[in-house]
Amino acid sequence: MHVFLKCPFAWQVWALSNLPWGHIERDTELACEWVWHTYAVLGARQGDQFLVICCALWQHRNAVVMEQRGRTPLQVVSSAVRFSNEYCTGVEHMRIDGIEIIHHNIRMERNENGLMGDNSRPNTPFTDGDEGSVSSSNFFLDHVGEVVLTHNSDGLCWKLVESLQNEEDKFSCLRFKFVSESESEVKFTDVYAVNFIGWGLVHESPLGSAERSVSGHSLEMYRFTVHVVHKSKTQTSLWTPSVYTFGHKNLEICKTWVNQINAYLHMEAKRPKSLLVFVHPKSGKGHGCRIWEAVAPLFSQAKVKTKVIVTERAGHARDILTSITNKDLSLYDGVVAVGGDGFFNEILNSLLLSRHKASYPPAPGNFMHPVQSERNVSVLNVERTVFEPRNCKEDESPLLTGSEHVGPQSQICEQDPEFLFPNEIFRFGIIPAGSTDAIVICTTGARDPVTSALHIILGKRVHLDIAQVVRWKETHASNEEPCVRYAASFAGYGFYGDVITESEKYRWMGPKRYDYAGTKVFLQHRSYEAEVNYLEIEPENSSSGPETDPQVSDNTLWCLPRKPGWVSCRANCPVCNVKSPSLARDSQGLRWSKSKGRFLSVGAAVISCRNEKAPDGLVADAHLSDGYLHLILIKECPHPCYLWHLIQLARKGGDPLDFNFVEHHKTPAFTFTSFGKEGVWNVDGELFLAHQLSAQVFRGLVSLFATGPEA
Repeated sequence: MHVFLKCPFAWQVWALSNLPWGHIERDTELACEWVWHTYAVLGARQGDQFLVICCALWQHRNAVVMEQRGRTPLQVVSSAVRFSNEYCTGVEHMRIDGIEIIHHNIRMERNENGLMGDNSRPNTPFTDGDEGSVSSSNFFLDHVGEVVLTHNSDGLCWKLVESLQNEEDKFSCLRFKFVSESESEVKFTDVYAVNFIGWGLVHESPLGSAERSVSGHSLEMYRFTVHVVHKSKTQTSLWTPSVYTFGHKNLEICKTWVNQINAYLHMEAKRPKSLLVFVHPKSGKGHGCRIWEAVAPLFSQAKVKTKVIVTERAGHARDILTSITNKDLSLYDGVVAVGGDGFFNEILNSLLLSRHKASYPPAPGNFMHPVQSERNVSVLNVERTVFEPRNCKEDESPLLTGSEHVGPQSQICEQDPEFLFPNEIFRFGIIPAGSTDAIVICTTGARDPVTSALHIILGKRVHLDIAQVVRWKETHASNEEPCVRYAASFAGYGFYGDVITESEKYRWMGPKRYDYAGTKVFLQHRSYEAEVNYLEIEPENSSSGPETDPQVSDNTLWCLPRKPGWVSCRANCPVCNVKSPSLARDSQGLRWSKSKGRFLSVGAAVISCRNEKAPDGLVADAHLSDGYLHLILIKECPHPCYLWHLIQLARKGGDPLDFNFVEHHKTPAFTFTSFGKEGVWNVDGELFLAHQLSAQVFRGLVSLFATGPEA
């Protein structure tokens, strides 16, 4: 399977073949199963071409291994397509059931530029008429034939000059009907690159003239490529790159079209021009560098400048980002993490700790005080803010290790006070290479490096809530000293903290250590006594909530079960796009409620946290940017009940919150106090010791190169 599908050389071959990648990619280790399943999905014509390309890949492999020679991906594809066309054309000219299938010849009356004689004007590719900025000219489209290419302010479209006239004559060599796409179009919003590639071969249509197809005739001319993003028909969140190659005998016509299309693409101001990329070589299964090498050509094709830094030690990315000046940072349109959720958390905290100005959430015991507005730029007790040192390694990622830094990087802020968050220009990007990649799945809908890379290149944007977690006391005997951390996905105590602690003992197991540690912690079934206070909001479509004291209520088992009409977060989400007031104004009139007792776990989800083990996430109806945390309190319960809760969590369509021992509260802020000696929290996969802790959410604090999941 590596030769056919998983090596970068094979990826390039399939990309050049113009076969639909969504049908070819399949998660299986059995080559025979993959071949026959893919052939059945593609159909006869494309299936025949698929089989020939597989043979060509194997021949290339043998040539490299046995003779130390090989061919380029383009040579492999070209020879395979030519052989497939010759075979299919020869069979199609046979007399089948008394019907002779002969394709109509396309006239090859060439003008002085070598193009067909028709009504197009190849010497004047751009015409200004009543249609406004609409241009058209004749080109040869590789593997299709001569087309009339037209463009306007929205995109490109083309149509065959002379399509097959008899629909009944279009049959494959296995007698399945084959429908040729005589007309197609692409939007400029889906075009990520246009490049002039010089003089070379343009292959004729597989359904073109029989005489020319048998001879394997190809044309030489000047060419340019249009690189387009297509969405998979089976998985709409999965994006695949496609390449269209257009040819013309006139050099100036080709260059004029390239310049004109690029002019439209440059008008897309949202697209990044320069990016700072951090690659974690040991993230997840240790494939960080290989994943970046696979997607790097996409950035080169799109002419996106990338400064790539491969981390060499723990905290390497942290050290670079905390020392970089705002002037230098503003030279980039964003920063990209090639790694897992833990590596992204390191990069996020490195930037926000020194550049996000906001007041702290209320400390435990002070929760009756009004919540400070996130618009307030004065930081409470900023002189004694501690940046938490970290030495654990979730996802094999380098963590924030090293000495404590007292106070934010005030020197940087004094030099460049304008670079603050939220920031409408600067964005974060993630190319998944970790063990879980929950943030990528929630923001793009697919755990696919190519899809994430295309989101970045096209300059997609989605706002993301960020939770500010403040530790007031590390242990019961510690002095009160606030320590800030930011979380983009989840913060959990009890079961979640125990799992991350236990997994550190089995780092040699790789990502499977989390399964082992989770099973071990589950069997221990420990509970912890604690008190949680949270700002209570009224449930939607409900006129009454729990009975509360004007200041504090004791709310034991009231929760927000999944509503029949709940709305999951999707691209262009109406919930996330609605503007809302700041936290201070939004919390006016809200009351603090209290939940006290023994808990198996306390969790605060910023997003749904969808992943491969929990397909709907911890909270299926959580949103990327609605300004709320989802507080999930699992009360002490019998072992079988907790097991059933976890089973529901792992099911597609399950409801892990529909239990009387589970509390679910949407809240903008909460506080936590452990009645034990200390507390271990899991903040975005990183250990965080906290006896007393408080948290608040900042709506849309950062922007990601993403759109939200399509489905």
